[in-house]
Amino acid sequence: MKNVQKGKVLAVNISDEKGTKKTNIGSCTLLKDFGLKGDAHGGPWHRQVSLLANESIEKMKAKGLNVGFGDFAENITTAGVDLVHLPIGTEIRIGDSITLRVTQIGKECHERCAVYYQAGDCVMPKEGIFAEVVKEGEVKVGDEIVIGY
Repeated sequence: MKNVQKGKVLAVNISDEKGTKKTNIGSCTLLKDFGLKGDAHGGPWHRQVSLLANESIEKMKAKGLNVGFGDFAENITTAGVDLVHLPIGTEIRIGDSITLRVTQIGKECHERCAVYYQAGDCVMPKEGIFAEVVKEGEVKVGDEIVIGY
């Protein structure tokens, strides 16, 4: 029996520039080998899509920060899935058609980006994960996330 985790998409966020907060647009096309259509981080590299758990955002709120979905420049805000403990290579299914593959857990921030200064702290380096798009499709708020299917 596999360890199946289920969660859901709370926000789908994009931005025109790297290093800035992203805006929840509700739904977006995830393109194979690229990422979210129209997002500054999209491209043929290993960090096509970033995911951050709302549980991590709530930790920052508990520290007194006024933050919400997209404020840490994450593409997809999730709930109910333990993202940070997923092994590299884990496949994540979103909705009926999308498959992502985890490529990186956390990231090294060489400089404090605009997100850090706007939010006062950042959880992406420790708790955000990155993935590549294996199977494309439309991602929208409310989609089910399944890991270990």
